[in-house]
Amino acid sequence: MKEKIALVTGANKGIGFGIAKHLGLSGWKVIIGARDRARAEKAIDKLVSAGVDVMGWTNIELTDPGSLEQAAREVGERFSGLSLLVNNAGIPGDMSVDSRHTEIDAIRKALEVNFIGTFALTKALLPLLEQNNGRIVNITVPSEISPYWHPLAYVASKAAQNAMMGVMATEFEQDSTPVEIFSVHPGPTTTDLNGNMALPGFHDIETVGRKTAELINDGQDHHGEFIELYPIVKEK
Repeated sequence: MKEKIALVTGANKGIGFGIAKHLGLSGWKVIIGARDRARAEKAIDKLVSAGVDVMGWTNIELTDPGSLEQAAREVGERFSGLSLLVNNAGIPGDMSVDSRHTEIDAIRKALEVNFIGTFALTKALLPLLEQNNGRIVNITVPSEISPYWHPLAYVASKAAQNAMMGVMATEFEQDSTPVEIFSVHPGPTTTDLNGNMALPGFHDIETVGRKTAELINDGQDHHGEFIELYPIVKEK
């Protein structure tokens, strides 16, 4: 039976850690993508203790195109069976201000990481994923603007990432590229990214990690889909 190997970016904490854990518990071999060796190794220790088969970690610095090319080469050499890329890593931008008080630099940085860096890594790993009839899963938020939560830098960068998914899905279909790509919105989740916000309707990392793994493992074709695990419910 062919090994199932997944790379999860930003897997040293938060939703990425939860996804890596539950993919591992469901039979995947996991590669941790992280920016910091100490944090990666700490996460690996926790995952291994939970029963996850961790193949190793690779340095993912989404603001450094050169490091992403290096990471792709390293993955190709060490983990040539890679068949799943989970683009989870990202930065929040400044979520404490409205659009008129958002600094241009905050928007630039969010776009650089959440869109440009994510695209660069996806592009670099695409030949390997294509070789293995792989899948790409982006962890994101809706492009539609919610009246309840709409930090400009973050939402704009994720809207660009959603457009990337839609364009790539269309092109893969048109030219018969054997790669499936889709996006997942976890819904409100308590993480470091939002200052560990825990309001009614929020879910924890364990719940979201398990639900995402179940979706990835459901055997269905989700190509080009935007899937909401827990949609934002309008206030009454």
